[in-house]
Amino acid sequence: MLNIATALVAASLSQNGFRPPAVPLVTHDPYFSLWSRTDALTDGPVSHWTGTPQPIRSMVRVDGKAFRIMGAAPADLPAMTQTSVGVYPTRTVYRFEGGGIEVLLKFTTPMLPDDLDLFSRPASYISWTVRSLDGASHKVSVYFDASPVIAVNEPGQQVEWSKTQVGKLNLLRISSVDQPTLQKRGDNLRIDWGHLLIGTPGDAAIAAAPAKSFAETGMVGKTEPSKPTNAGKAPLAAVSLSMGTIGKNRKTSHIIFGYDDEYSIQLMQNNLRPYWRRNGLDGNRMMALAEQEYAANVAKCEKFDSQLLADLVKTGGENYGRLGSLAYRQSFAAQKVVADANGQPLMFSKENFSNGCIATVDVLYPAAPQMLFFSPTLTKASLTPLMEYASSPRWKFPFAPHDMGTYPKANGQVYGGGEFTEDNQMPVEETGNMVILLAALAKIEGNAEYSAKYWPVLTRWAKYLASKGFDPERQLCTDDFAGHLGHNVNLSIKAIVGLDSFAYLADKLGKKSEAATYHKLAKEFADRWVKEAKEGDHYRLAFDQPNTWSQKYNLVWDRLLGLNLFPSSVATEEMAYYRTKMHGYGLPLDNRRDYTKLDWEIWTATLTGKRDDFETILDPVIAFLNETPDRNPMSDWYDTVNAKQQGFQARSVVGGVFIKMLDTPFWKKYAARDKDTAKNWAKLPVPPKLTPILPISTQKSVDWRYVDATPGDGWSNAVFDDSNWNVAPAGFGEGDNRGGQIRTPWKTKDIWMRTTFDLGKVSAENVRLILAHDDGAEVYINGILAIHAPGAAAYDTYQLPKTVIASLKATGNVIAVHVHDDGGDRYADAGIAAVSK
Repeated sequence: MLNIATALVAASLSQNGFRPPAVPLVTHDPYFSLWSRTDALTDGPVSHWTGTPQPIRSMVRVDGKAFRIMGAAPADLPAMTQTSVGVYPTRTVYRFEGGGIEVLLKFTTPMLPDDLDLFSRPASYISWTVRSLDGASHKVSVYFDASPVIAVNEPGQQVEWSKTQVGKLNLLRISSVDQPTLQKRGDNLRIDWGHLLIGTPGDAAIAAAPAKSFAETGMVGKTEPSKPTNAGKAPLAAVSLSMGTIGKNRKTSHIIFGYDDEYSIQLMQNNLRPYWRRNGLDGNRMMALAEQEYAANVAKCEKFDSQLLADLVKTGGENYGRLGSLAYRQSFAAQKVVADANGQPLMFSKENFSNGCIATVDVLYPAAPQMLFFSPTLTKASLTPLMEYASSPRWKFPFAPHDMGTYPKANGQVYGGGEFTEDNQMPVEETGNMVILLAALAKIEGNAEYSAKYWPVLTRWAKYLASKGFDPERQLCTDDFAGHLGHNVNLSIKAIVGLDSFAYLADKLGKKSEAATYHKLAKEFADRWVKEAKEGDHYRLAFDQPNTWSQKYNLVWDRLLGLNLFPSSVATEEMAYYRTKMHGYGLPLDNRRDYTKLDWEIWTATLTGKRDDFETILDPVIAFLNETPDRNPMSDWYDTVNAKQQGFQARSVVGGVFIKMLDTPFWKKYAARDKDTAKNWAKLPVPPKLTPILPISTQKSVDWRYVDATPGDGWSNAVFDDSNWNVAPAGFGEGDNRGGQIRTPWKTKDIWMRTTFDLGKVSAENVRLILAHDDGAEVYINGILAIHAPGAAAYDTYQLPKTVIASLKATGNVIAVHVHDDGGDRYADAGIAAVSK
């Protein structure tokens, strides 16, 4: 196994080998996710998956001369020569040569799915392993620093810092001043609450010019006194580690790089702790524990990587090993594990650069093979919030929801009109997805006990698929970027497999009559499908569209679940036809465009179970990753002719590449390692009670002063004179009211609104902002920015920053709102409420 792993890395690092479009460095969750986008680690800054620079840098000092090994600065220092980079499932290893020595710079993120405490712990190890190459002895020290911008969304936000001793660790901490916990929601965002943590047994400081000091003296200087400072101008958190005299034997030093977010997800207005914090562990003790377990955790990761890599290569070849290694951390890092009220794990995904939704069903569906393969517990942790939501009185539709909100707020569906309308939903898509995944979970667990709890909602979904699934009406599927499509043949497969998945679950639960009824119906539908979808030597895109074709990736579950509804000739004929439609960088999604989806390509490659078919589709995918000009974390939506990214990046859906592993005996081996006994999940939490202070439009008519032309300077200040502004009741808008009430028309691009409110005896700590907007909004309270909310959103509740809370008084508080319309519908409304349990 180790020989295979070593050989693969050597091949992947050769000049003619694999070049990831972006290299994962520190990858834990949608907010703590750092990548390198350049061939050499010294060619540019490390950045967040969104592309925003979040610099971390490293240098090595050899016999008094400093070399860069990470980051393009300081530009006056030479870069040591990078000879290779290897990406493994839990580790990335860079190799450098210079000054007579070799340096291995390793990033280890121990996301091992058989240990959820370790898996969910946001602490990575960064290590330097050094040896002499020229036979001489060398005096060596290493350097690392991190920018405070990692702790904020925008560089202009203020940070503060501290240095403490925790056990044997020097612990550096950087935090935003305001700590707007779970305030913002949306896509292109970084975290701005919690604490960036760096732990080291070596010299550490938060200093103004530590790199210069290290280059000259080997030390990083003294910690600057903490005072609120813009993150982009604040001192850097820096570490220097003396490695003494280095000979031919390797020496290793390391640091721990972590982030304590304190609260991670909001579920029905209740803030949830990260899973690792559920029993009272805090950031300091988490870092100390990570240090205590350093050697053991690194050894576990090395063993896991070598075994998994060997199994991937054995299953699908070296290219599959490369793809699986690159996908592993990306997929898990686009999700977050938190603890519910009973301390049980819940896992939430984020739609990175697709729309920012949280717990999206048609993102869970393609991502699920990774979770099904490694951890039934993580599968259930992902399904549970959706099943609880769909079973609650809030969800009134006979089909499954699309999502639960916008990350990190799982307060109710926002897609396609949210909970208010059936327009632009994905009813067959999401319903089929959920039932199929529940059947796959039952297959690997050997029972359907998990599904039994939700049998009423599953029965409702099965009836819906029976009524609407075979020949779907004009609607969206997961490939919604392609637009609405009626009579979708691939979507029909999903409904048919979904129906038999329900029959499979019923049979597991001893419900023989239901199992027989739905199996019979699914088989009848499958037989009809083969006849009605036929187009000569392949099958159509839509039942009513001759001379068309599409990838039938949903068909893969028929064989993986052992349903055998469709004759094997369907997959064989389709695969033969796909071979005639291949482009240089892959197989298009269908006949309409040249773009494709990477996850679906791997599913399609798995249809027949034949290795040659699999590699025929896989190899151009590797060519895309190797040659795309877009240097971003793996995109799953790209053009098969020019290898350009169409959209999406760093998404969890690439976990779908593990679908091939579900077609092997390895599935049982890895899933059996999951020893977690989670089962007593809490019910969906009840949102806290909100008592209106300043009512929103659905509660009462409240007059605001407003203008729709740019107001004077200082319009958001509490003392601004708005006496000549218009007066009318909110909400203001045209078209979609975001679940509110339009009381005053608004037809321009912008609107500025102001009014006052009194708290009386309400504690300032219990005050919440209520906001609905289409599109981006800024809210000021007493002249202080309370929130900048991009995009459009239905009513949501926001906690206030500490600076705003401190400004609140019993009477005469001023709220000022600006909403900018980007086109289409427009809406603006805000309120103030007091929260109580």
